[in-house]
Amino acid sequence: MSERNSNRDQRKHDVLSHGQSAMVKNIDQAVIIKDDEIFFVCGPDGSIPVQMGHGFGLYYHDTRYLNGYELRLNGEAPTPLAAVADEGFLAKIQLTNPQLEENEDTIAKRKVGVSWQRLLSGENLALYDTIELHNYGHKNVTIRVSLSFQAAFEDVYAVRGLLPEHPGKLHEPRWNDGTLEFFYEGVDGWNRSTTIRSSREPDEIGDVTATFEIAIEPGESSKIELSVCVAERKKGEQRPKARRPPSLKEVARIRREVAEDWIEIPARVQSDNPLLDRVLSQSMRDLQLLRTPLDGEEYFAAGLPWFGTLFGRDSLIAAIQMLAFHPQIAEKVLRLLASRQGSKEDSWRDEQPGRILHEYRMGELARAGRLPHSPYYGTIDAPLLFLILTGMHASWTGDLSVFEELQDNVEAILSWIDNYGDANGDGYIDYDSESDHGLLNQGWKDSGDGIVNAEGEIAEPPISLVEVQGYLYRAWTTTASLFRRVGNSGKADELERRAAELRARFNNDFWLDDIGIYAMALEKGGRPLEVVSSNSGHALWAGIADDDKAQRTALRLFQDDSFSGWGVRTLAASEKGYDPVGYHLGAVWPHDNSILVGGLKHHLRDEEALRIFQGMLDAAESFEHFRLPEAFSGFSREEYSTPVRYPVACHPQAWASGAMPYMLQQVLGLEADAFEKRLRIVRPCLPGHIRELQLCGVHVGGASVDLHFKGGKEGATVEARAYGELEVDVVTN
Repeated sequence: MSERNSNRDQRKHDVLSHGQSAMVKNIDQAVIIKDDEIFFVCGPDGSIPVQMGHGFGLYYHDTRYLNGYELRLNGEAPTPLAAVADEGFLAKIQLTNPQLEENEDTIAKRKVGVSWQRLLSGENLALYDTIELHNYGHKNVTIRVSLSFQAAFEDVYAVRGLLPEHPGKLHEPRWNDGTLEFFYEGVDGWNRSTTIRSSREPDEIGDVTATFEIAIEPGESSKIELSVCVAERKKGEQRPKARRPPSLKEVARIRREVAEDWIEIPARVQSDNPLLDRVLSQSMRDLQLLRTPLDGEEYFAAGLPWFGTLFGRDSLIAAIQMLAFHPQIAEKVLRLLASRQGSKEDSWRDEQPGRILHEYRMGELARAGRLPHSPYYGTIDAPLLFLILTGMHASWTGDLSVFEELQDNVEAILSWIDNYGDANGDGYIDYDSESDHGLLNQGWKDSGDGIVNAEGEIAEPPISLVEVQGYLYRAWTTTASLFRRVGNSGKADELERRAAELRARFNNDFWLDDIGIYAMALEKGGRPLEVVSSNSGHALWAGIADDDKAQRTALRLFQDDSFSGWGVRTLAASEKGYDPVGYHLGAVWPHDNSILVGGLKHHLRDEEALRIFQGMLDAAESFEHFRLPEAFSGFSREEYSTPVRYPVACHPQAWASGAMPYMLQQVLGLEADAFEKRLRIVRPCLPGHIRELQLCGVHVGGASVDLHFKGGKEGATVEARAYGELEVDVVTN
């Protein structure tokens, strides 16, 4: 056996042992807050268990700086009552006491309220906590409040259980003038520290525990304020000076203003359906939360807690989803990814000239070269999505300046397609990773067991995914229109010719006539994977599907084994590889379904598009804050009246947050052509229970428009009021 095959077999064993995004306890009830590059994850009781095997903690640059933080009242865990984090950077947790015994005195349960407010500051790299105890009883109480901490500085890949290395040196924690310090020397040449300070001197300290004796009169309150500051620096640099906690009210005010400013910029939606309004509002807040600065630009971090960093595919798709609402983020994402475009051949990182990165990590394992993620380029679709977003952004803005600025990057991607995209020379884009720590699968279903054949066995590379061929078709046709607009008709003609040839071959080679759907992929030897999967619906969105085959594909995706009642499953329940809690083998993904809605609308399947829209809207009602998670389990709506959670799904997650806004754009039929100063509204429709909807401030080029939709039996009618030079065309068939 060759060394390469041996490495692949080991990686296959590893991924089969996982088959999910993380090997930790459930995080579906987690409270998550974030500001810039720092984020915090805790349980609904506010705690981070000191036991291992969970994903809670304080994270910065792919490192968990705090992995234990427990509050005890006289040695007992308080009882959680409520937890909210709907402002993104601020969480409020309400607790109460169990019955407490102390020196023959008894404090009856629920007599002491504990309000735990926590605020994140990305500027200060700090978590600020205010723990306020209120005595609701009729007698004086004295309570021992103990706070225990733990910091191991694990890389996020170690936290997830995917690469459990901890190669650096962890120093013993130490107290210094009432301040608790944790310190770690990484093998990457970076030192990391966590420093915890309290507003009041502890009455007692242990190794990692501070205890406060709190006496409270009836009706009175007492508080403890703490700061948890993180820092990283290269070895040899001096420790940063201690930072004074800012005014928490001032920090909160500034953060709210930043968030509200962003939320007010996009197109605004108001309907007669409170659920829809609440879901869309939360989507916008989550996308604001996930905005992350890097190198003077911004991007949507893929998802918390596992993917709080730059992902090429995720950031591009989220930007596509937001074009009708907030087109400015697209150009920031494009510039950022262009600045890190592949420039050489590097098999360790699956880098090739012109390739767009998959994942960029800044933790110890990546910086030390234990992982290839600095950045890692193993994505087969991000280069194509880069071209698609470039073209779609131009259609919404009527501005060619981004294309002209990034034309060298566009040309590099086109060269990558020709020189590297089709490794086996069959005319289709395919993948077969050479990196020992690279991904076995490089499409959006990138878990190791995510691409299977009819027997449920993992597909053999090289693998040509159905959606990737669709993306290639759309990338070529979209880019051709841009070249034509800048006067390069020769290049445009060539790309259009190649797109037409690809479409003809694709509809022959990928079509499964007996099943009535496109194959999920072609594996080694050109063998089609004859399974029913959501991947096939992406071909409808991309425009590569012949209409007769698109119609049959749509019908097949809505059979009971594929459509769960909430959305289309990643893999049909009738397939041997199906697993309702399989990450890519049966779970339902909101972003996946949002793309399907676009494809269904494109091929006149408005009824089915509305079924997905309604299913996802109903599903959102069952999740905290009306927030759609990364994915949920594939159990049917008939089996369970609410969607069954996927236990370690990210929430918020960028393309899940963008799913409802994008689906709304699609069912309303918005198609922009800013170069012609035109907005087409194609067969607008609304679910039956939504009678009126206003969408105000939609920008098309230099103009904007307010739209008022009214639902009806024959579809929705629309009234438009444009500001600036813009023609609004309503197409009813």
